[in-house]
Amino acid sequence: MANSRAEFLSIPRVRERNILRNVYLWMTAGLALTGVIAVGVAGNESMIRALVSRPFLFFGLIIAEFGLVMYLSARIMKMSASAATMSFAAYSILNGITLSVIFLAYTGAEISLAFFTAAGTFAAMSLYAMTTKRDLSGFGHYLIMGLFGIIIASVINIFLQSSGLYYLISYLGVFIFLGLTAYDTQMIKTWNQQFGSSVSEEQYVKLSIMGALKLYLDFINIFLFLLRIFGNRN
Repeated sequence: MANSRAEFLSIPRVRERNILRNVYLWMTAGLALTGVIAVGVAGNESMIRALVSRPFLFFGLIIAEFGLVMYLSARIMKMSASAATMSFAAYSILNGITLSVIFLAYTGAEISLAFFTAAGTFAAMSLYAMTTKRDLSGFGHYLIMGLFGIIIASVINIFLQSSGLYYLISYLGVFIFLGLTAYDTQMIKTWNQQFGSSVSEEQYVKLSIMGALKLYLDFINIFLFLLRIFGNRN
């Protein structure tokens, strides 16, 4: 009996880990970093003037953001955990710089309303995804198709300048990214069930950052589309 107890105590324990919880921590850290950078840049007159007066600089930052998020999405599991962490932080900083210009286009009240509405609806969809027994994986294909649809419509509306299409795109954008929030949350929940206690610490960190990036993008896009709806179109 004593030998059995000694053998049991000698078995290495796997530390209980929760990928979903860690994803929300990383996502919150990313959003906080973005917010701090956005407020800091918006309060720096010379930096704002540089962004506004040099369109090539602003669009260069947007292209860099797009390239970084595509690279991170495709390569994260082949990167080291430290490289993935630095890339996620770099993306959050770049996004903060480009988002700083919204303080010129919208009032503080409009930004606050959009942010808290986005936070509430995002939380509701995440909670739904975590508690529902319905499999949401079948909706992913349609949501991605809808996302490409609003991207194409947005490009077309650059030339049409249609107010009606502008608001239609904005409302559809909110609903599509709310759907993606639920879809991504349930996917991350599945990762947690399958890999939470079986992957190495490095893989655990990388899976957490990958999930955080997905939900970060969902939240930011919900916020931006709501800002278009609540704010002054000009």
